[in-house]
Amino acid sequence: MSPWYPVLLALVGLERLAELVVARRNTGWSLARGARISGRGHYPWMVALHTGLLAGCLAETALADRPFTPALGWPMLALVIAAQGLRWWCVRALGPRWNTQVIVVPGLPLVTAGPYRYPWLRHPNYVAVAVEGAALPLVHGAYLTAVVFTVCNAALMVVRIRCEQTALAAAGTAPA
Repeated sequence: MSPWYPVLLALVGLERLAELVVARRNTGWSLARGARISGRGHYPWMVALHTGLLAGCLAETALADRPFTPALGWPMLALVIAAQGLRWWCVRALGPRWNTQVIVVPGLPLVTAGPYRYPWLRHPNYVAVAVEGAALPLVHGAYLTAVVFTVCNAALMVVRIRCEQTALAAAGTAPA
């Protein structure tokens, strides 16, 4: 395994911790405005999946002796970086309404700024998650981790998006 790959994974892990700090702050903002938290049942699975992604990347590259292949690794690294950019564009566009949990403040209109202004891209943050989840393992050839994460994430996103739609409808903020 290339010595820089664990550094990349550590940086992604630190980014996840930064997300949790932002989410905690935003949770307080939302709850102070009467928000309700939905989907508590699937949230631990989401945390486990994202933790498993980082662990899987590290374990598969080490245990299966996956090589770094520049023709695949560099484009995948570019996708990881692009996914981070899209994720933080989403965080910025949603402002204090962004969270890692499903938390909806009743009566607030849907955000239509940033990447949310494109009607054909209804869930840009989840696009970022999907791209990063496939690309990060492939940076260093961890194709099993990429496949397992992608399949599990797709199943989880079905649950998550349904949960969000239900929460938005209950708060009177259902999308068109």
